[in-house]
Amino acid sequence: MSTVLIIGAGGVGGVVTHKCAQVPEVFSEIILASRTIEKCETIKNQLNKPIRTARVDADEVEQVVALIRNVEPDLVINTALPYQDLTIMEACLRTKTDYLDTANYESPEAAVFCYKQQWAFHEKFKDQGIMALLGCGFDPGVTNVFCAYAQKNHFDEIHYVDIVDCNAGEHGHPFATNFNPEINIREVTGKGKYYENGRWLETEPLSIHRPFDLPAVGTTEMYLLYHEEMESLVKNIPHIKRMRFWMSFSNEYLTHLRVLQNVGMTGIDPVDFEGHKIVPLQFLKRLLPDPSSLAPTYKGRTCIGCMIRGIKDAKPREYFVYNICDHAQCYKEVKAQAVSYTTGVPAMIGALLMLNKTWRGKGVFNVEEFDPNSFMACLNRYGLPWKEQLHLPGNVLA
Repeated sequence: MSTVLIIGAGGVGGVVTHKCAQVPEVFSEIILASRTIEKCETIKNQLNKPIRTARVDADEVEQVVALIRNVEPDLVINTALPYQDLTIMEACLRTKTDYLDTANYESPEAAVFCYKQQWAFHEKFKDQGIMALLGCGFDPGVTNVFCAYAQKNHFDEIHYVDIVDCNAGEHGHPFATNFNPEINIREVTGKGKYYENGRWLETEPLSIHRPFDLPAVGTTEMYLLYHEEMESLVKNIPHIKRMRFWMSFSNEYLTHLRVLQNVGMTGIDPVDFEGHKIVPLQFLKRLLPDPSSLAPTYKGRTCIGCMIRGIKDAKPREYFVYNICDHAQCYKEVKAQAVSYTTGVPAMIGALLMLNKTWRGKGVFNVEEFDPNSFMACLNRYGLPWKEQLHLPGNVLA
């Protein structure tokens, strides 16, 4: 029986709250907090289990500290913006409270995301006897666990990993993003990067792409991006030779994005407008649909998984492990679309494993550092069943 504080009431925060409420034997008390209390109340009213709500500005360490001291949670689940990871971690450190998030820190001033500043908390958390679990969403998160599971159960050495994230759904809008528009567009418009033979190689944004034939969604064009889980995985998979990340985008999405880039609307540097400083991308965010508003009419499925090659018993082996998620089914269960669902469910599972002492440690950790089998069992139990096959679908990646 545990008390959990969830900070952030967007699409992912809503899913985490719903899923925690479905497991009252672990999450006996839930507090949902956000800068916008109305969002918390909307989620609260969707639940059969009573929860508490609170207002907090997660940019302000002292406000988060005061809230934690008031509600005394066993664990803080951060589903706020990646900009706020460090302030929430600092508040957890000051209050000696365990911490979990779904995405690594990003600076508002620069479109750079990495774990360096969060990993720097390791010794401080260790000294206080508390634990932080980083990147416990789907990618990062489940994809990390998929790799750890493959390493433990199917390979002696993993040499090549290609992470594939395909959303074949349709939301009916000319242009919209599946999660926070500012974070999404910064990620997509940044340079690509992948790991090969001990070094990181950069590519021009969206310049490398190819078709993938994937289960349940068919053949779709996938684009090479940099994604944060690779940073920890290349440290924790000892024999890795190459790791890449691929994501799908529709032609309509890419056309709109190209136009917005050409007119400067995706910029993150402030510009003068009628005597005010505005950030174009932040203004664009206000014009685009709220990602949570897409859920009621979203149709189609996602396919996210890991294509892995390596050695088992001195012989080459190919392995594909993946999940298929249906947007409409997610909305029926928790009033969210599949992108939020696939991020929120793993966060609840990570929290459950921390609270029941299955995953424990002192310091700051990524999910692949713990035993994957218990997490994989929970995926099947709590709404994200996975499948595996001992060959790669459609094509062998060169």
